[in-house]
Amino acid sequence: MKQMIQVLSFITLAALLAGCGEGYVLIDSKGQVGIEQRNLIYIQIVMMLLVVIPAIAMSLWFAWKYRHNNKAVEKEYAPNWDYSHKIEMWVWAVPCIIILIMAVISWRATHKLDPYRPLDSDKEHIQIQAIAAPYQWVFVYPNENIATVNEIYFPDNQPVNFVITSDFSMNSFFIPQLGGQVYAMAGMKTQLHLIANEQGVYEGTSANYSGHGFSKMKFKAHAVSGAEYENWIKQVKASQNTLTMQKFKSLQEPVRQTTVGVPHVKRTESPKPEPVQYFGTVENNLFQNIVDQYMRSKHLSQSVNSSSEPVATSAPVAASAAGGN
Repeated sequence: MKQMIQVLSFITLAALLAGCGEGYVLIDSKGQVGIEQRNLIYIQIVMMLLVVIPAIAMSLWFAWKYRHNNKAVEKEYAPNWDYSHKIEMWVWAVPCIIILIMAVISWRATHKLDPYRPLDSDKEHIQIQAIAAPYQWVFVYPNENIATVNEIYFPDNQPVNFVITSDFSMNSFFIPQLGGQVYAMAGMKTQLHLIANEQGVYEGTSANYSGHGFSKMKFKAHAVSGAEYENWIKQVKASQNTLTMQKFKSLQEPVRQTTVGVPHVKRTESPKPEPVQYFGTVENNLFQNIVDQYMRSKHLSQSVNSSSEPVATSAPVAASAAGGN
């Protein structure tokens, strides 16, 4: 009993400490999507506890009731008992009903929270193109023709449509307090619709391991008033910088290796994340060109392989013809 109390105390203390740190943001949702996802998790946990708690309680109760020195149960001894319709009904009915309820809730939530589905709102969606680069996030506002590095702004209570891709390995775009993550993949476009119900600064990150430096791949998402958003747009437009493909590639700092003490032993150093940068103009179709560059290389390799096939098959044909002669 003393050990059980110590374990429960440790678990309670750990839960309280977790509430003081950044790990609490997953259930401290500030957006419609995040709140609905959090509520779905709560509902599923409660539904599962309807089975888990009675099962644990009955296991402890059985062990206590049928202990060796409990003489009272001797009167209930039934050596010929082997089946009960009531027990069989409860054992199967209760889990089936719970699973059915969970399935209906999950099916509805899956369609409602589809990241590709635009959010229901009377306001126009803000369009932001997010590009995962090593090791920072580059954001393009196509309607405003501006771009930023490691920082985004958008009005509160207005939906945002993120179109996401990657210019290196697979990553994951994630703003924990606003909603779930969506993968960023080279040569592909994914989407995520989010909204902030209140103003604030929310931490964004990459939730997928992509090599040295990924843990520093963070950005700030600012949900502000409409007036503040317009002023920020003007501030970015005032920048003389232009984001071209060449400039975009220059942002991707390569991973370096340095020799440490022992000869022939090298340590991989993660690149430092780029500071926040603003670009007042953006090269036309930059986002689409970043996606298409992988498609072009794929088609090029396929065309090279297809053009080499006749050469590979001509040898057996020539040999056959020579043998026939």
